[in-house]
Amino acid sequence: MFNPSMIFQVKNMWDRFQKNHPKFPRFLQVVGNECMQAGTVIEISVTKANGENITSNIKLNEEDMELIAAMKDLARQS
Repeated sequence: MFNPSMIFQVKNMWDRFQKNHPKFPRFLQVVGNECMQAGTVIEISVTKANGENITSNIKLNEEDMELIAAMKDLARQS
């Protein structure tokens, strides 16, 4: 079930996240505006506290682009 107060809580958490990591939201904005197209490879690497590194990647296809466009439209509406 949808909880409207959760939107407010997530918004507050996002605001704190942006304050703690000011470069990351701008990075996401640039990537979202300039890099997202079919054929783009997104690679994510995570280094755990113990030094272990985990990496994965995906290659975007046309169906992925439909999802990304829908998410952008949803973000614009809020």
